[in-house]
Amino acid sequence: MKDISSKKVQIDKGQATIFATVAIASVVTIFSLVSSKGLWSNSRYLAKVIDKKETARDQLEENKAAIGELTKAYEKFDNQETNLMGGSKNGTTDRDGSNGTLILNALPNTYDFPALASSIEKMLAGYQIDSITGSDDIIAQSSSAQAQATEIPFSFTVTTNYSELKRLVGSFDKSIRPFSLTKIEFSGNGDALKVDIAAKTYYQPNTSLKITEETVK
Repeated sequence: MKDISSKKVQIDKGQATIFATVAIASVVTIFSLVSSKGLWSNSRYLAKVIDKKETARDQLEENKAAIGELTKAYEKFDNQETNLMGGSKNGTTDRDGSNGTLILNALPNTYDFPALASSIEKMLAGYQIDSITGSDDIIAQSSSAQAQATEIPFSFTVTTNYSELKRLVGSFDKSIRPFSLTKIEFSGNGDALKVDIAAKTYYQPNTSLKITEETVK
């Protein structure tokens, strides 16, 4: 009888041991699966981060290589003795100057009406200037977020004769800076034509380089 009881106790202990072993193994298995899933997710995330960093590095290397080429191309363009307008790089007339200077003068980066008025006054040299009007629109300048050509409207009044009026209109057509004459009205006759001209030109804000951050998911 004692032997039977002893065997039963041993069986119960064995079952308890097996149950404990299975339970522990199950916990370990579940923990391993959860850990493996976490490690797999982390490894995929790190792989994405590495891929993005390599892409950014390659782009930086391309940009770095392009800087030298762009610098050489610009210097060659800017140092031409005869500029795009057929003038001299070192001359002093309106058609002279380096190509870089001509481009900046043709399309300035600010809404600077006083500077524009000064340029128009030079173009009207020899004419009787009655008025040059416009506005230094700081609000329009500050609100222009995109780097695109923006209009600068202005008007002026001169007293001249008909033949000189044709020459005046032609001088705006030949200017390196783009002008659009939107309205021409004149009164009087002979050598005393009073001419009112409404026109517009343009400026283009600087383009800025934006460095952005990307969240890798």
